[in-house]
Formats: sequence, C-alpha cells, structure tokens
Amino acid sequence: MRPQQRRSKPRADRRPDPRPPAGPPAEFDIETVGGEGDGVAAGPVFVPFSLPGERVRAQGSGERRELLEVLAASPDRIAPACPHFFTCGGCALQHWAHEPYLAWKVERLAGTLARERIETEILPPVATSPGTRRRVTLHARRGDRDQARLGYKARKSWDLVDIEVCPIAEPAIQAAIPALKRLAARLFEHPKSAPSLHVTFTDTGLDVDITGVEARSGGLGADARVQLAERAAEADFARVTLNGEAAYMSRLPQVRLGPGRVNLPPGAFLQATKAAETAMADFLAAAAVGASRIADLYCGVGTFTFRLAEIAPTHGVDSAPEAVAALTAALAGAPGLKGVTTEARDLARRPLLVHDLRHTDVAVFDPPRAGAAEQARELAGSGVARVIGVSCNAATFARDARTLIDGGFRLERILPVDQFLWSPHVELVGVFSR
Repeated sequence: MRPQQRRSKPRADRRPDPRPPAGPPAEFDIETVGGEGDGVAAGPVFVPFSLPGERVRAQGSGERRELLEVLAASPDRIAPACPHFFTCGGCALQHWAHEPYLAWKVERLAGTLARERIETEILPPVATSPGTRRRVTLHARRGDRDQARLGYKARKSWDLVDIEVCPIAEPAIQAAIPALKRLAARLFEHPKSAPSLHVTFTDTGLDVDITGVEARSGGLGADARVQLAERAAEADFARVTLNGEAAYMSRLPQVRLGPGRVNLPPGAFLQATKAAETAMADFLAAAAVGASRIADLYCGVGTFTFRLAEIAPTHGVDSAPEAVAALTAALAGAPGLKGVTTEARDLARRPLLVHDLRHTDVAVFDPPRAGAAEQARELAGSGVARVIGVSCNAATFARDARTLIDGGFRLERILPVDQFLWSPHVELVGVFSR
C-alpha cells in the first residue's frame, strides 16, 4: 500500500501522504498494537495504521514514526469505512478486521487487570455496529456566511478535518451535517470563538448544545441569535442551546430508559449507543436480582436507575443537580417501580459513607473516566454484598477493583462492550461479590 498525495476525495484504502517528519525512512516488523491503536515494532517504535505481522516502511526518529508504505500486508487488513479515516483523529482502527480488533480489546482489558494482579472471567464482548453512535462532538471553524467548517480534530493536531460523512454516527446525525454547518456559520461574531456542537440523537429529534462561543463580549448578538433559531427550525432540530441556555426549542429532547421517559437537560450524558446501553442494563439487572435495596451511584438521568428500581427500592445519586432533577421528574410516568429516592451529591468529595450504606445490599457505580476511588474505599468497608461497576476506563476500574478486592470482594466476571467503535477505548461492566 503506497500513500497517495492528498486529493479532494482520497480513496478510502489509501493513506494521504502526511508532511514527512524529520528522520530517514526505515523498515520495521510490526509485532503488536499499542494502547493508542498504533502498530508497535521492537524498540519500541510506534507506527500508526500498521498491524501485527506486517512489514512496513516508516519515517521519523525516536519512538514515533509515520507510515510511508506497507511492504507486506496482514491478511487482517481491510479498507477503512470512512474517506476521512487517515486524517481524522476520531478513529484509529478502521483498517483492522472486526474479529482480531475485538480480540485485541479483550486482551488489552485482561492486561490492564493483570497489572493490578486481578484475574477474572471475561465474557464475550458486546459489539456495536457502525451508524449507531447517538452522541458526537463536532468542532466548528469559520467558513463563510452560510456554512462553517465542521468536523473532528485531525490526528495528533489542533487542525480541523471538515467532514462530509461520519460512519460511526446515527444516520440522522450524518444527514444533518450540512444543516449543522449552516447553524454553526452564525457563531463567529467574536474572533476568539471556537465553537463545539455536542449533538445528541434523541427519540424526539436532534439536541444540539453549543459551547465555545466567546461570552465576554456579550455572546451572540440579537441578529445572530435570530438566524441561529431560523436555521434550527429549517433543520427541524428538537432543541439548540448555547452553554445550556435555550436558543431554540420546538420540543423537549426525550429518551426512554427502561420504563421511564426522561426529558434531557442540555448537555446531559447518555451512553454512546442505545444498543450498548441496553446490553449493559440487561447485564446489570440480571446481576442485581434478589436485592432488597440498591444504591445507583453516578446515576445521571437514570441510565440504569429505572431498570434497577423494577427489582428493588433504589437510591440514585449524582453530582449534576439538573440530571437528578430530570430523573426525579420522570418517576411519576414510569410504571412498575419499587420506589426511587434521589440525591444530588458530589461522590468524589462526599462519597456515601459506610454508615449511609448500612441498609444497601447491592451498589452500582458508573463514574467518569477518573473512576470512583473515594467511593470504592467506602464500599470496600461497608456491608454491601454485591457491587456492580461500570467504566469507560479500564485502568481506573482496575484500581478501584483492587480496592474492593482488598476489602473482601471477588470480581466474578466482566462484560466488555465495544461502543467506542474503531477506537482504543472499551466500556465494561464488572460484577463483584463478597
């Protein structure tokens, strides 16, 4: 495979020629794939877009090189799905066949656990499909009056890749890219504005929360706000907000979570795909059967709360008051629940203490990437019989798992979930019992 010079529409199976880094070309035998998705040769030397078993020619110096040519290709090499793949920084592994790619994610997860001296059963992974990512963040840069440049950050750069398609995203998001470019064109009244559009596909339409518009000068002027609303109406978006404040709304963005229907606050967190959310909720619910009282920690808008509350009375806790309020408001319309109480509380600074957990026999935690170090220590010292951890960061999960294991728990099994398609990241759910 020889890289081609950049064209307006590069072939998806050829890599556009990068600006060559300093250093002479050299040949390398790729042995494995590293944590960021780059091929790794002895040294180590990291070569992006290369695969185990390949011989490649790369240029640069030190550990980081740039691929020039694949001299001997792996049988697992496939044509990328996206024409932007080799320049866009959003995906790293579209050139790898599905089965070995998934196996690599499981191997990485096992290796991360092993660093904390943890062995457990790792179940077959849940794999999501292209075209199912329901939330994306698109960055905007000034274009012309009618259309901004819109896309993702370029690989290892602050430059922007102006996208035409995004194969990971829901079809409704892909179809809206031209309308989103028109919407973003009105956001550049101030030269320091660097807007990001956080787009969520909901049951009632697209919800767009815009951040990065310079506010010190007063934000958008009246004319720009009017045109923003007009372009949102033309596109039939459900809602557009500026830093959480409504700029346009035709209907409330709404999602179904188990038996509940939740009106989403601006910028609310959702699992990246609906299929992954369903798989994790099913797994959680099966692990929580028999509980008499459940604590749902970092509950958000109720991603798992409604399913858990069908099993036993559940106490939902999250640091975002607006998320807790949305969950609470949805309870009245959710049938078949055993009872739900809610609390807005920063669990990193004020975790539920051993005393708070004295009547809880099952606890679920789904923290941000930084993990739940403080809460894990309290759970380890509590009388909780079963803990179910959800994480998008295997390293912080392994750290918290070690705390629980040292406190008398056993990690019974883990379900890996590949909802961050073609990236190095993996979601997981782990079940602990005493």
